[in-house]
Formats: sequence, C-alpha cells, structure tokens
Amino acid sequence: MRGHFGIGVVHVKTPENIGTLMRSAYAFGAAYVFTVGRRYKREASDTTKTWQHIPLYHYTTVEDLKYHLPFCTRLIAIELIDGAVKLPAYEHSQQACYLLGAEDHGLSQETLDLCHDIVQIPGASRCLNVATAGSIVLYDRITRAHLRSAAGKLYPVRL
Repeated sequence: MRGHFGIGVVHVKTPENIGTLMRSAYAFGAAYVFTVGRRYKREASDTTKTWQHIPLYHYTTVEDLKYHLPFCTRLIAIELIDGAVKLPAYEHSQQACYLLGAEDHGLSQETLDLCHDIVQIPGASRCLNVATAGSIVLYDRITRAHLRSAAGKLYPVRL
C-alpha cells in the first residue's frame, strides 16, 4: 500500500485507551502513533508492545504536532460535529495523520481550525470510546485501500 498514516489522541483521558489504540494502529499498519499534551507510559492494554515496533511521538500542543507533520500530510480530526464529512464518504489521503480527542471533551474549536479535514463516524447515537473510534477509522482506511488495490486503481493523492 502506498503512503503512510499515523494516529493519536489529544489529552487522552484514560491511559488504557492509548494502549489499545496503539495496538490497533500497529495491527492496521500505522507508521506512527502519538499523544498530544500527555506523555505515554507503558500500558497493559498494549499487549503487542507497539512502542518497540513503530515510533511513538509526544507533542506538547496540536500546533507542535502540525509543525512536525511529514511533508504533504493532512491533519484529519475525527469528531462528532455538524458539518463533518461522514466516514463512508471520506477519501482518505495518501499521507494522513488522524487526530482524536478524549471522550469527555473531544477536540476544541481551536484544534479543529488547525485540521485540514473533519470526519465523523456516522451511526453512533453517543460518543464512542477513543480507541474504538480510532480502530474504526483505521479499518475503513485499510479496507478501502485494499479494495482499490484489488481493482487495479491507484490510491488517490490529496494535497
């Protein structure tokens, strides 16, 4: 598969959630995982010891994250708000960085303003667990990439 992607959480509420998200990121082939505003410490939920296999970054602010994104990487907020693109209609970027907020307060408007795209997972009547939401987004990305590859189509490049 072409391109790269990473995923992480701003101010993760529960340490186990970042461990579970890291495990999913590794399973789905993420190039990196990250936290913003809170350092990661080893969690029992990261049973695959992701930090030994793919880079784990920590950023102090979302501005810091955005400044350090790889060239042409889109910052994509995953947030349940009006006006967000629904995941089934979203064209994943070849280079993508998915940003999730903690369950109790999500992403601030200032953070959303820094993102290139805002995507929501439709169908849930309530806020999803952050690790679950991240896993759904990564599964959607990988599934569609495999379908395109099987159909002989190039993965779309969005800048």
